[in-house]
Amino acid sequence: MLRDGNMSSCFSRCWWCGKEAVYEPLESRAKGVVGAVQSSTKALVVFFLVLLSLVAFISSRWFDGTTFTMVTSWGQQPSRSRSRHYRSHSRPVTLTCPNQTTAQTQYCRRFTSASVSPSPSPSPSPLPIASSEPPPPSCPDYFRWIHEDLRPWRSTGITREMVESAQKFAAFRLLVIDGRVYVDQYHRVFQTRDLFTLWGFVQLANRYPGYLPDLDLMFNCEDVPTVKAADYKASPPPPLFRYCKDDTTVDIVFPDWSFWGWPEINIKPWEPLSEEMKEANERVKWKKREPYAYWKGNPGVSRHRQDLLKCNLSDGHDWNARVFAQDWVKETQNGFKESNLAEQCMYRYKIFVEGRAWSVSGKYTLACDSPALFVTTHFYDFMTRGLIPGRHYWPIRETTKCRSIKFAVDWGNKHQKKAQAMGKEGSSFILEEVKMDYVYQYMLHLLTEYGKLLRYKPTLPEQATDLCLESVACREQGRVKEFLMQSMVKQTSDSEPCDLPPAYTRRELEELRSTKAKAVKQVEKWEQEAWH
Repeated sequence: MLRDGNMSSCFSRCWWCGKEAVYEPLESRAKGVVGAVQSSTKALVVFFLVLLSLVAFISSRWFDGTTFTMVTSWGQQPSRSRSRHYRSHSRPVTLTCPNQTTAQTQYCRRFTSASVSPSPSPSPSPLPIASSEPPPPSCPDYFRWIHEDLRPWRSTGITREMVESAQKFAAFRLLVIDGRVYVDQYHRVFQTRDLFTLWGFVQLANRYPGYLPDLDLMFNCEDVPTVKAADYKASPPPPLFRYCKDDTTVDIVFPDWSFWGWPEINIKPWEPLSEEMKEANERVKWKKREPYAYWKGNPGVSRHRQDLLKCNLSDGHDWNARVFAQDWVKETQNGFKESNLAEQCMYRYKIFVEGRAWSVSGKYTLACDSPALFVTTHFYDFMTRGLIPGRHYWPIRETTKCRSIKFAVDWGNKHQKKAQAMGKEGSSFILEEVKMDYVYQYMLHLLTEYGKLLRYKPTLPEQATDLCLESVACREQGRVKEFLMQSMVKQTSDSEPCDLPPAYTRRELEELRSTKAKAVKQVEKWEQEAWH
């Protein structure tokens, strides 16, 4: 048993044996040894040599943490995740499409040569890390919300029945089994959200080959969260991944599709777009920008956006806002060529207002080096919980939008250094702490922690198909294909992911919520004093 290195199986069978039951065989063997010693000096020498070897062996195994790892669920078994003591070789990831149409399942099975990296790529040989090299840095603070999102299943784990109970909400089921990625698609969704979300999973598998544990999860691609905490007081809720949640729901938040591109409205993948926005910030400095608050978008998706249009310049009022409704018919015909987000950093202030639920526009609003004016938010995605009002953005009351926007702009134009500092804080957060390196690491940590909660070995559904670079990209054309290629991971990672920080304590959560609430109250107080 010791040769197998699996003491946990010994403990799981023998922990209930009393001390007498455990030690009785040892006493019997000891008597035999004593007899041998008395009859032979040679036997005595052999006995002590064997005893010393046994003590040395047990001691070495005692200090080897892996020997005493207790296996309590499938997800907690030693997996393909890397040890801190190894670094992977970085190697190129390539895509090769056939000349003729091929069934989706054949793409991933056909291209398995060394010249092509299917998802996931074979695990590269690890390189030892020098002992003097520092450990990976800690992940950004918003990673701590991973623990909170998974808290509903922390004590029970996640069973196959729980996962399958979420199917009624899901657009697809994603699985990782023995290092290969599969998808069982239930229905298509609005535009290409599902395609680019699945592409994100493929990129993660190629960026960190061999890191993903076995997984089985359901994914919803719609805006509004659906798993209400109040509906599951007596039992664990169905685990469902999606792009956002609110304080009443327990959906598991995951990076949205637009990080890999939104071709229908010509929003480029986040990595190249964020670089363009950095360049735009350098071209037009904050003081040279229009001294107003800017918003452009689709007002038809929510009453708050429709209400925002009232804050535009009119004969009677100038609320310091310049608000533009997107002409979707005209833009669609023109391929959204007039909607370059990097060219919208021409105003000192940018307004963010939610749509049907959360909106992908939050990251673009923050990236302009201009203070972001956030109209009261009710939903949040994976990273916006890391934002602090008064530091990263200026809070705007949803009930008095126009007046709040005017006060914010007046205040910023009067306190320009403070306004610029806030704009820089917001941009630094979104451009540095939410760069694609961290997006992938957030995905990896979330899925790894989720995998630890699984209480079963995932198996492949009948309708599931292989998911790899070729199966997603080879059939696509035009701007969809262009954005897939722009967002494709070109190299496997040559470094370890950041260290996941610990979960918030109850006291830390209370202090964080209190800090945010006080900052909002302070702004409201200033605003009230200015209008009276």
